[in-house]
Amino acid sequence: MKKIKTWLMGSGLLAVLLTLSGCVRQLPDGTPDTTGIIYRFLVQPMSYFLTYIADNLNLGYGLAIITLTIIVRLIILPLGINQSRKSMIQSEKMQYLKPQVDAAQQKAKEAKTREEQMQAQMEMQQVYKDNNVSMLGGMGCLPLLVQMPIFTALFYTMRSTPGMIGATFGPIHLDSPNLILVAVAGIAYIAQGYISMIGIPDEQKKTMRSMLIVSPLMIVVMSISAPAGLTLYWVVGGVFSCIQTFITNVIMKPRIRAQVTEEMKKNPPKTVVTPRKDVTPTAEAPKVAAPKNGQGRNAGKQKNRN
Repeated sequence: MKKIKTWLMGSGLLAVLLTLSGCVRQLPDGTPDTTGIIYRFLVQPMSYFLTYIADNLNLGYGLAIITLTIIVRLIILPLGINQSRKSMIQSEKMQYLKPQVDAAQQKAKEAKTREEQMQAQMEMQQVYKDNNVSMLGGMGCLPLLVQMPIFTALFYTMRSTPGMIGATFGPIHLDSPNLILVAVAGIAYIAQGYISMIGIPDEQKKTMRSMLIVSPLMIVVMSISAPAGLTLYWVVGGVFSCIQTFITNVIMKPRIRAQVTEEMKKNPPKTVVTPRKDVTPTAEAPKVAAPKNGQGRNAGKQKNRN
């Protein structure tokens, strides 16, 4: 029942996010439909907010977008920290399960039949299940998905807000693409990815390297033809992510590591898979020490011969 509830909540939340991230309905002349639910609950309030910051407070639309970005990131900050904490806990627990996982992988490699291979895979899944560890390592992209409705609403806000037309932020025209900001946004998220790997074992780094490409590439693709105001949102968000990731990796990770170590001492991992004893020793296997002072099995025979 718990798994069903978790699946329903996850799929339902994803459906809502994808719906909110959809395009705002447009009229035949290309203007957004002001009666649409997404326009009324996201685009219009955002337009009022940016206009108030830019005109009433005389800060300009560039600083208005930066202010909006900071507010959005502060709202989703607890979600991001919680996601990072779960990922760190899963990563630390994985280190204690590695011997069993390696044994299950070895069985899968040596399997001669389909049944033996499936059995080895089931044992590996059981290792994770019995020790309450996710096979995905606690990784997720929910914080990024939460921002997608904001990104979509901001896109249509810039197209429908009169003051955004011709608005500038220093030398940058906010209503047209800017490749410099696109490059800065990509670099910011690449830096965030590398900061997230601080203190992670080399084996896990190999797994995470592919993820380092996904997030920056997604940001670059979405920003390369978008108005600079949208790219400015991702630039500020990327810098914010770097700071947040540095805090979680430098401050939180040592505490979580100590917590998991203490937990494993009190409740050692459940043994599901044990290494096979008939495996041929490899070059890395520990070697048996040679007998000293003639105390080996044939030592008596050698003395009799002498």
